[in-house]
Amino acid sequence: MLLDRLTDVPGFIELQAHSRGLWLVGGAVRDALLGAPVRDLDVVVEGDAIAVARELGEIVSEHERFGTAEVRLAGSGVKVNLAAARTETYPRPGALPDVTLGASVAEDLQRRDFTVNALAVALEDGRELAVAGAREDLAARRLRVLHDRSFLDDPTRILRMVRYAHRLGLTPDDQTADLARAAVAGQALLTVTRDRIANELRLALAEPDPLAALEAMHAWTAGATPRVDVALARRALDLLPDARLDLLAVGSGAIGDERAATRNIQWFDESRPARRRAAETAHADTLARELAAATRPSEVVALARRRPPEMVALAGALGAEAPVRRYFDELRDVALTIDGRDLLAAGVPEGPQIRAALERALAARLDGTIAPGREEELRAALDG
Repeated sequence: MLLDRLTDVPGFIELQAHSRGLWLVGGAVRDALLGAPVRDLDVVVEGDAIAVARELGEIVSEHERFGTAEVRLAGSGVKVNLAAARTETYPRPGALPDVTLGASVAEDLQRRDFTVNALAVALEDGRELAVAGAREDLAARRLRVLHDRSFLDDPTRILRMVRYAHRLGLTPDDQTADLARAAVAGQALLTVTRDRIANELRLALAEPDPLAALEAMHAWTAGATPRVDVALARRALDLLPDARLDLLAVGSGAIGDERAATRNIQWFDESRPARRRAAETAHADTLARELAAATRPSEVVALARRRPPEMVALAGALGAEAPVRRYFDELRDVALTIDGRDLLAAGVPEGPQIRAALERALAARLDGTIAPGREEELRAALDG
């Protein structure tokens, strides 16, 4: 029984305790049938979903127009999405749909993006529903839209198609692929808000292979989303596993183009610090040449320490691998035991002399011309 495959999913047991009239739909059913990890539980209610949400726990957010709510389940605290069964029509391409509540679950499935997401199972008794061909498409790992206007009604489905394909090993059938390309060629993506596209790009960062997903999105959208150099970004990620993926991805595809890097990071983060860091990453090629020419550890640290780590990692991937690997593995954590107070006590006046003296001592430590310890560091700092 399909429900047996879901018993270990967080929140499932609490939902079953209130199972009357509740249907699991979409991704949870699809992934359970595929044997893939179930990420989220989406529930359709034949009736008032917001009222049911209040019975299940604390409502985190609700949208009365669409009959939807996100609820934190009492007991486990797991967040679950509930939606009233509905039908939808689109007043114009790319617009948010006009919703009619009071539909059946079978009618609700007809509004889904792909057949493999138009699947439902009743929590009460395990009954299963699916649109025509959904089971066959899932078995064939095939992505197929439910109607020819799907990508025109909601062009963000093109980006979701890419995410599903990469995460689950699904392939669009020929007609679906042709419809997606035609929608892009007809500039359908210009009919949706920037925020809706940005949300899909941010979701791509959580995919198992986010760099490949972003690269594919760039290809499917004819360059409307950020370019990513996957090979370069992966080499950089090997040097810096905890890198910010959005900066690394954007920087990899905009080497030498500061304007493109600044523009593209705003799909993920519009803050001024993010724009500044992205602009710097565009000059990773220059940094790579400088690091490759450095002859002393102190030179490497001086070049790298005030740069975004993603920029340094990209510089390593662009040809300065040895100094960058040493910087991340050893050099960036080297620190002095003395600080400015020690220098003030030794008679160094306040001002830029303090910083210069500390940098002199750190360079000596890094280059191995002094041994670690307070006395040696003070001597190097004051020897100027």
